[in-house]
Parts: sequence; structure tokens; C-alpha cells
Amino acid sequence: MNLKAPELITNALRAGKRLWTVQRKVSGPGAYMLTEALVYIGVLFVLLGVGYAALYRCIENSVALRRNAEEIANALHAGERWRADLRLANGQVKRQNTSAEQILRLPTARGELAYRFATNSVFRQVGNGPWTHLLQNVKSSVMEPDQRQTLTAWRWELELQPRGKSTRVRPLFTFIAVPPASSTK
Repeated sequence: MNLKAPELITNALRAGKRLWTVQRKVSGPGAYMLTEALVYIGVLFVLLGVGYAALYRCIENSVALRRNAEEIANALHAGERWRADLRLANGQVKRQNTSAEQILRLPTARGELAYRFATNSVFRQVGNGPWTHLLQNVKSSVMEPDQRQTLTAWRWELELQPRGKSTRVRPLFTFIAVPPASSTK
């Protein structure tokens, strides 16, 4: 019986016989697969490293943004408190300037209120009580009268210390309040 090679393979497969066994060399394609796997692992580590660096930077920026938002909110609350206190003044508002600090004294019906700027902080005092911190990290603070046509308004210019090395926005605030007519200077 003279069978051709394709017929021999077909007949052998139908009979369930094994014609040959395949033996592979371990060093050939297996080594290539290991190198390929190591390249994929290396690329994965590079991508994970870049991802973690971006995540860390986003978290750091989020914390800085939250801190800046808190400082801005504190400055706005302090400015509104200053304006409310100035509107309560029932006597002449007095300003004292020295080389180290600036004090603004506001006489009210409940006693004297005072605001002081010294050592990069703004403090508030009620009566003869202790000075309490109102704002920290203040770069400059100027409280001065602003003469208008028929009255004297007071202006508080406040600048906070920038936190970052390259800040895009200067945290600068201006608050204006008008005391009652009897307390103008």
C-alpha cells in the first residue's frame, strides 16, 4: 500500500494513533518570551511610576488649594468683622503707628475694640482682654482713613503671604467701612 503523506496523517488521526511527538528547544522561543515579558513588566512599572507621580502632585495641589481657600475665607471673615466693629464705633477712631506695629482703636458702647498688626499677624482685643489671633501669615496690613466729600471712610488693605514659590494670584484684599457720623476724624 502506497499512501501519500497527507493521506497517512489523515488515516493516522482517524485511527487515534500518534505519529510524532514535538520536542521544542527551551532556549529558543522561550527566552524570547521571557525577554518580552520583562519588557512588558518594565513598561508597566514606568507607567505606574508616572501615574503615582501625577497622583502625588494632584494631592499636593489639592492640599495647597484647600489651605489657600481657608486663608482667603479667614481673611474675608476678619474683614467683615472689622467692618462691623467699625460701624459700631461711637467715638473718634484712633490710629497708632510705630515702627513695629499698627494699632486701630475703636470706642464702642460695650467698650473699646482694638486691631493690631505686628509680626505678620493681625490681632483683635475686646476691652482690656488679651489679644487674640485674627489672621496669620499676613504680609502687610494698612488701616487708614479715606477722606470722602462729606465723610471719612476707613480702608483696610490686607495682603497675605503667598504660600507657593510661583503664585499666580496675589492674595490682596481691601475692606472699606464708614463709621457713624459722630466718630469721623
